[in-house]
Amino acid sequence: MLGFLELFGASRPVQRLDSALRAVGVHPRLVPGAVKLATIRQLETTRSKDGPDEASCAHAAELFGYLMHGRGVFAEDNGAGAAAGVEDRIAAAVGAGTGPDARLILLALHAGIVAPEVVEHYQLEID
Repeated sequence: MLGFLELFGASRPVQRLDSALRAVGVHPRLVPGAVKLATIRQLETTRSKDGPDEASCAHAAELFGYLMHGRGVFAEDNGAGAAAGVEDRIAAAVGAGTGPDARLILLALHAGIVAPEVVEHYQLEID
């Protein structure tokens, strides 16, 4: 089936997010188009026509990379330090229950793209 983003071509913000996903070892086609669009909306801090910057996209991509692949694969691709940093972010988001990372985690859960080992380890659930 032809996806919406493939029909018209990816926008600049989607291209930025795709590049950031590739950089952390996630093939962009593994992330549904609707998840990408929702992520970009979450990352927008201004009404800039260019959307979120590369740093914001990289920050979100790290979280998705860990959520989708788990610690082992993520650490192998990005290093133990990066894995530990994302783990701290996940723990803080789960503890707070709100905030940008918590919203992205919830988005990934709803999309069904979180690795079972991550769901189990952090006891993630949709309320």
